[in-house]
Amino acid sequence: MLHLQNFLNGTFSPPISGNYLPNIKPATGEVFSQIPDSEEQDVQAAVEAAKAAFPAWAGLPAEKRGRYLVRLSELIDQNLERLAEAETMDNGKPLSLAKTVDIPRASSNMHFFGTGIQHFASEAHMMEGVAVNYTVRKPLGVVACISPWNLPLYLFTWKIAPALAAGNCVVAKPSEITPYTAHLLAELCVEAELPAGVLNIVHGTGPKVGAALVEHPDVKAISFTGGTQTGKTIARTAAPMFKKLSLELGGKNATVIFADCDFEKTVAGAVQAAFANQGQICLCGSRILVERSLYDKFKEAFLQRVQTLTLGDPLQPDTKMGALVSEAHLQKVLSYIELAKEEGGTLLTGGERVHLEGRCANGYFLQPTVFENLPHNCRTNTEEIFGPVVTLQPFDTEEEALAYANITEYGLAASVWTQDVTRAHRVSHALQAGIVWVNTWLLRDLRTPFGGTKQSGVGREGGWEALRFFTEQQNVCIKI
Repeated sequence: MLHLQNFLNGTFSPPISGNYLPNIKPATGEVFSQIPDSEEQDVQAAVEAAKAAFPAWAGLPAEKRGRYLVRLSELIDQNLERLAEAETMDNGKPLSLAKTVDIPRASSNMHFFGTGIQHFASEAHMMEGVAVNYTVRKPLGVVACISPWNLPLYLFTWKIAPALAAGNCVVAKPSEITPYTAHLLAELCVEAELPAGVLNIVHGTGPKVGAALVEHPDVKAISFTGGTQTGKTIARTAAPMFKKLSLELGGKNATVIFADCDFEKTVAGAVQAAFANQGQICLCGSRILVERSLYDKFKEAFLQRVQTLTLGDPLQPDTKMGALVSEAHLQKVLSYIELAKEEGGTLLTGGERVHLEGRCANGYFLQPTVFENLPHNCRTNTEEIFGPVVTLQPFDTEEEALAYANITEYGLAASVWTQDVTRAHRVSHALQAGIVWVNTWLLRDLRTPFGGTKQSGVGREGGWEALRFFTEQQNVCIKI
């Protein structure tokens, strides 16, 4: 039985309490490791290590800090197979997805910010004949990075990389549901000779470790990705302490399809947006709005393609849909399927748990599920399910499509499918979403700002926005 450890001050350490939590393979339902059930004392030790390391780390030239991140990027590339297998084991996602998306993106995160920090510039303002002002950006100190279970190493590094590049020291909490690749990243930090205390990883639950990080007076900023309710709790705690907050929260995203779209590409894109990673991505398009004149044709083609998705053992190369992350999450998604039926929805395909044969007989598998005939403002269409459940909805006018798309309290992402360039711009600007893709989905440029509106979060990640978040501005005015 593998026992993961906390990573404190450059060394692997057991939890101070000696208590551990079981870590389960979603594809088999088996416990394969034990993770630290850390508490406030472990967080305190991590913060102290980060505080001690901060002066030297912040004092390094940006280029030297960046070299450590580039080295980590190289090590992630060298360990692609091992990391991808660990991610699949821990999360249940297809191995092919982990190999082509999750682990390469983790490497890109490290490389992007490791090199980008060398080009991060501040501003100067001349007061002609009077003074010159220039802006200095300084690291904050100790910051907390709290990441979710759906894209474990991908989102873990998305937060850690800019924080370290900017000169902060980090206490990071991975999800207790998917902790394995965070543990392996710590091993790579040792191999990369990252200075002790610069990155500390504390495993455990949100109520113990997450809360202790948010409440700690020496933690100057919190970058969190997760559920909206947890985000509200963090905001209530952190706001009176005047901590900087970046909250990337839930989504209930619309896929808006017009009759003039490139049909085949649109059907393929809508299926990918609906069911990638078993629908367990905050950016998934779970509400598919289709112009009425195209609706029947689209529905037929969409359902045909959905039924060809291979659901099975995530280690098999032809698997397109693996297991949901946990039994508890599977039951939550199943409860929404029952809710959709109660709300009058017509089940078009799926809706059942799948029991595979062989090693995955006890895994958490669910058929891709599609409903229609649901009210636009019902719970199924407005609450985040975070699983392979989508709805189809026809619309008659552009105004109607926008009203349906904007009806939820979320505003993270949307996609628009049309060949009318003017309409593409017009609809994109009218959508209440932080990210809009046109004729594509999840095409990410790491230089662009990432985040949502309404209850999808506060702040932006990515590019210069991330480096700005993890620094404090100081204006210096020199009289001439």
